[in-house]
Amino acid sequence: MYRRLAQCVREYKKPTLLTLIFIIGEAIIETFIPFITADMVNKIKGGVDMGVIVRTGIILTVMACLSLACGGLAGFTCAKASAGFAKNLRHDVFKKVQTYTFENIDKYSSASLVTRMTTDIVNVQMSFMMIIRTAIRAPLMLIFSVVMAYVMGGALATAFVIVIPVLAFGLFIIGRKAMPAFHKVFKKYDRLNESIEENVMAMRVVKSFSRENYEKEKFGKSAENIRKDFTHAERIIACNRPIMQICLYFNMVFVLFVGSKMTIESGGTQIDVGQISAMLTYGMQILMQLMMLSMVYVILTMSAESMRRIYEVLCEEPALKNPENPVMSVKDGSVDFDGVSFKYSKKAEKFALSGIDLHIKSGMTIGIIGGTGSSKSTLVQLIPRLYDATEGVVRVGGVDVRKYDIETLRSSVAMVLQKNLLFSGTIAENLRWGNKDATDEELVEACKLAQAHDFIKSFPNGYDTWIEQGGTNVSGGQKQRLCIARALLKKPKILILDDSTSAVDTKTDAFIRSGFRSYIPETTKIIIAQRVASVQDADLIIVMENGRIADMGTHDELLENSEIYREVFTQQVKGGSENE
Repeated sequence: MYRRLAQCVREYKKPTLLTLIFIIGEAIIETFIPFITADMVNKIKGGVDMGVIVRTGIILTVMACLSLACGGLAGFTCAKASAGFAKNLRHDVFKKVQTYTFENIDKYSSASLVTRMTTDIVNVQMSFMMIIRTAIRAPLMLIFSVVMAYVMGGALATAFVIVIPVLAFGLFIIGRKAMPAFHKVFKKYDRLNESIEENVMAMRVVKSFSRENYEKEKFGKSAENIRKDFTHAERIIACNRPIMQICLYFNMVFVLFVGSKMTIESGGTQIDVGQISAMLTYGMQILMQLMMLSMVYVILTMSAESMRRIYEVLCEEPALKNPENPVMSVKDGSVDFDGVSFKYSKKAEKFALSGIDLHIKSGMTIGIIGGTGSSKSTLVQLIPRLYDATEGVVRVGGVDVRKYDIETLRSSVAMVLQKNLLFSGTIAENLRWGNKDATDEELVEACKLAQAHDFIKSFPNGYDTWIEQGGTNVSGGQKQRLCIARALLKKPKILILDDSTSAVDTKTDAFIRSGFRSYIPETTKIIIAQRVASVQDADLIIVMENGRIADMGTHDELLENSEIYREVFTQQVKGGSENE
């Protein structure tokens, strides 16, 4: 895991190495300052002229300035390296998510992925910063200080032999207790973010049913659960401070008591005042570095779960992959289903699709109707290989879809969904998702065919009108027509409309279908609809029921032979006449 995350340093290796160099320089200089100070104290006690004191003072000043410079430069390079590392890590995670198929996305919630790319990466960035700076400086200072303490104090330095193991054992116990607590917290963070995302997306529904108070209460409970878990985790982590204080004061008392006793008894021959002063300084340095190491340990304990969650995303293998020698062109828009069955999960007991045999010639218009849950959308999602068939073969242009380059296949298939999505940007920018090189004239032509041109021109800024995220500032019918125009600009070999005219009136729907016949006559059109009127002029109509093809034929054939189709048609015609 650490090796994979370290790969994200990349072009920031130089500032990372410079940070280490500056930190080593700072540690060496700071370790020698107490040694020189102690030597000066002993010289003053023995009697020395002002020239020596001034020279020693200048040396100490220069060393302090050099230490300060090294520390400042280390802070600058450390900030650059850690921010760059986080940028690369965020890029790698986002890039990996782009390779995911629907099956992979189903494994993680969108809220969880957002948390991993934001909160978790910030935690890992903090850890990286601590590792390349504090986690290097503290051990070096610790080692140098212990060595110098033995040089200066001899047997008096044995206090550190007692203090260090006690502190290390205490931190180990704290880490073991805190890790499961943080694991629970991040799981609940995901659920909290899911609640926020759901509430924001469904804000209109919440307000229309006056359920604001219920949502506040639900959110409050989730937030309170996180507060309790975080409080528990923080209480465990907080135990490191009293342990540090005990070790610190024990060291001070030991050095002062034992050192003073040795000085008095030996008359200053075994240890002198300057050495006791240096021992106290080194003792403070040692314990401060141990405290810094405990902080590093705490941060690493908190971020270990974040690292694991990020690593999990980076190591997730896409469920669908390109073959070794993929087919790089799609001949035509013909589609064949040969004995196709499909289920969303290997663990699922029931197939979503069963025994599908269907052959569509290029350029045909196909209508698909069926009740809710009849797997109409599932059927068409196998065509651009959003999922792979569990059994049987799906062919496009006479070639098994699993043999195509995925991007090539999907570039030849355009899908317009019922829940259409527009991105923040102008109308023109949204349309050019279908064809980034489309001219203004092509945009207008596609929008006229999708019956979108008139309402676009009614906006003050026309095609430069700004669309809010998700298309919240246009109506459902306008959004659908813009998405149809976007798909038309792609000029695909196969066009799939998944109930994508449900929000437009029947007259506009008829105009759109008429535009298809004139603009993309060679494109295979597959129209999923709830209204019989949307598919009755199709070359072939498929009736789905419980994941199977119940009937197929033309409108007239189905009226004569299909009880399901005839019932739907009768209900809609009767309902329409009553409304009139």
